[in-house]
Amino acid sequence: MAFEKISSTPPRPRPIGRVNWLGLWTLYRKEVMRFVNVFTQTLAAPVVTALLFFAIFNLALGRAAPAWEGVTYEEFLAPGLIMMTLVQNAFANTSSSILISKVQGNIVDVLMPPLAPWELTVGFAMGGVSRGLVVALAVLLGLLPFAPIEIHSPLIAVYFAFMASLMLSLLGMIGGIWAEKFDHIAAVTNFVITPLSFLSGTFYSLERLPENWHIAAHVNPFFYMIDGLRYGFTGYSDGDVLVGALLVLLVNVALFAWAHRMMATGYKLKA
Repeated sequence: MAFEKISSTPPRPRPIGRVNWLGLWTLYRKEVMRFVNVFTQTLAAPVVTALLFFAIFNLALGRAAPAWEGVTYEEFLAPGLIMMTLVQNAFANTSSSILISKVQGNIVDVLMPPLAPWELTVGFAMGGVSRGLVVALAVLLGLLPFAPIEIHSPLIAVYFAFMASLMLSLLGMIGGIWAEKFDHIAAVTNFVITPLSFLSGTFYSLERLPENWHIAAHVNPFFYMIDGLRYGFTGYSDGDVLVGALLVLLVNVALFAWAHRMMATGYKLKA
């Protein structure tokens, strides 16, 4: 019987390089597969919810609402619903992923591999971004038969969709790391994410608000995300699109630094 020659070379650590691309891809793929495996909950359900909102508000306000610069209420409402669904799902993806790992005690499986804090932050964040964008696309396709949607500026629409997904994905990371139980995440969703979404011009234009409420709307970062996406779809905006683009960029830089700091220090992650 012939025997294979056993190499005398001792085992050596696998070279990684400056960026652990394999580890980063594995983490990202894990985050994506989390929502793909339960697509009825993560993709189908948001589409149904968005269609219900569209039907209710369009029937209740569509005939009474005026046209803004030639934009009908149906065209006005659709981008707001897409953005609202996007932000809720991007936040839910990262917050639930990290919190479930902490509760189940398997967060160590993510912290042990040779991934730098910034790689962990990018991997988790991009998983949430992917879910937000996929859900937004699904809602857009679901609304097409009911709303005359035409994209005025594709680059602006993609920019604000991506930046909004990233913002809420990073917020989900921070919330998931901070939270110790599911009630904490539910509180953030019910008292922060949902109110900011509904009070940011999703269903109405700022022209219909009293002057004093304009200031409150302009300090809400969600307003700039929805307003920018609406401009990308319809060409209509209540605010300055360039200012909104710069503001959401700065907020994302600050949130990324915050999330990275929490990962680097092991805040509520390392016992």
